[in-house]
Amino acid sequence: MGFWENKKVTVTGGAGFLGSYVVKKLEESGCRSIFVPRSRDYDLVNYEACKKVYEDSRSDVVIHLAARVGGIGANRANPGKFFYENLMMGVQMMDLGRQAGVEKFVALGTICAYPKFTPVPFKEENLWNGYPEETNAPYGLAKKMLLVQAQAYRQQYDFNAIYLLPVNVYGPGDNFDPQSSHVIPALIKKCVDAIKNNDKEITVWGTGKPTREFLYVEDAAAGILLASERYDKPDPVNLGAGFEISIKNLVELIVKLTGFKGRVIWDPSKPDGQPRRMLDTTKAFKEFGFKPRMLFEEGLRRTIEWYVSTKQTK
Repeated sequence: MGFWENKKVTVTGGAGFLGSYVVKKLEESGCRSIFVPRSRDYDLVNYEACKKVYEDSRSDVVIHLAARVGGIGANRANPGKFFYENLMMGVQMMDLGRQAGVEKFVALGTICAYPKFTPVPFKEENLWNGYPEETNAPYGLAKKMLLVQAQAYRQQYDFNAIYLLPVNVYGPGDNFDPQSSHVIPALIKKCVDAIKNNDKEITVWGTGKPTREFLYVEDAAAGILLASERYDKPDPVNLGAGFEISIKNLVELIVKLTGFKGRVIWDPSKPDGQPRRMLDTTKAFKEFGFKPRMLFEEGLRRTIEWYVSTKQTK
């Protein structure tokens, strides 16, 4: 409890999906000074805007969550934009944090940084053993550079920057925009919309064979805060739930939980993405005691209920 009480904390991306949960948990942990730079006021791709964040916040700790993200479709459509904007935001925020003398910089990476054919479960030491899956490699590599920067800055400047590798996060408040959403909100929206429109079928990208791992947003926020409090080493750390589910089984589960009664049509002309994804979560538990609490089916149920109730109030 005492760690956050007198800390000034900047959370980039703090108004976003994951960021809003991190801010809430900071408040619950006694943090009284939280600065959330909104994109309309601070375009973090711009150097001067990043500089202004530090001038306006005078922070002790920076949790860098801001990112340009999306599912396979968004990554395929915007490889250059995703690479440049994620790279510039991260590099500038960390370098200016070093110059400003912040006590700690917490950088969020991505599971997309792992090589395409990483042995399952993904261990942190396998991070450099190959090229990422092509559809999201520019995004994954841009975020991976934050690890290189953090380790280099620790070595040269004794700067306390840590690097976390979360799996796909989901939960109430997720992004349901079909142009940029990840797989869980995209599937929930498809099923709920089909029920509303009396559609007899939905179409899903790929073959259904790949596997994915998902971390409930409240668990992800708790893991980020634990690492911020307790972890001060150069090595990257996975944040995950430690399970994998095939896209086919995920679709079946969402179909069941939403009550959609129609057919599911698979479109194998669309990309599957990485063949398998599941993290080894041993290090997170060993280093800072992180263990997710939410059961996957219950987390999905809460996400569906949130989406349906939010949609109905609009």
